[in-house]
Amino acid sequence: MFYDAIANDHGLRHDPFKALVVPRPIGWISSLARDGTVNLAPYSYFNAVGSNPHYVLFSSGGYKHSAANIAATKEFVCNLATWDLREQMNLTSAPLPAGVDEMRIAGLTPAPCRLVRPPRVAESPVALECVYTQTLELPADDPDEPNVIIIGKVVGIHIEDAFIRDGLVDAAAMKPIARCGYMDYAVVTEMFSMRRPSAAEAQALLARQTKPAAE
Repeated sequence: MFYDAIANDHGLRHDPFKALVVPRPIGWISSLARDGTVNLAPYSYFNAVGSNPHYVLFSSGGYKHSAANIAATKEFVCNLATWDLREQMNLTSAPLPAGVDEMRIAGLTPAPCRLVRPPRVAESPVALECVYTQTLELPADDPDEPNVIIIGKVVGIHIEDAFIRDGLVDAAAMKPIARCGYMDYAVVTEMFSMRRPSAAEAQALLARQTKPAAE
């Protein structure tokens, strides 16, 4: 099938877009309001961008609590959402009013960070301490709810020691979860490796393509 994405005339029961760009990592963002209230919310429009230094970004439809808090306090933490924490992650997605501590609602433990003020989720095996870099606004059909992209520089990283094995992070053992559209999620329990072609192998591929055909 093909449909016009602007008209969104797909004719299906639900918009399929979020089920097509999958799986999407979940940014489980903890932040602080001006009054010190903790906010914790999951965002599936999330990813790592750039290195040296490292950056992460997440996107929200309008200035929700996380975006408003970060605009005010300039700091946040990205916690890893895992299979063991799936129910707690889902609870923190509830549309609760401002001023409610979702970490407490979900029965999670706030742990102090080293370089930023918002707490990290103690039960999560990974936390990225971030300082605010910039906000981008993309046009939206509803001008009152722009597509807000928050970018942060990663200044500190917590990794649970049990998941560092032979000098490498065992990500599969953490069982990170990802969003797959609709009400669906995926969990990573297996991984495979592929070596990127070397420069010499790339040159050999080019040579193979340009070699004249035998007569």
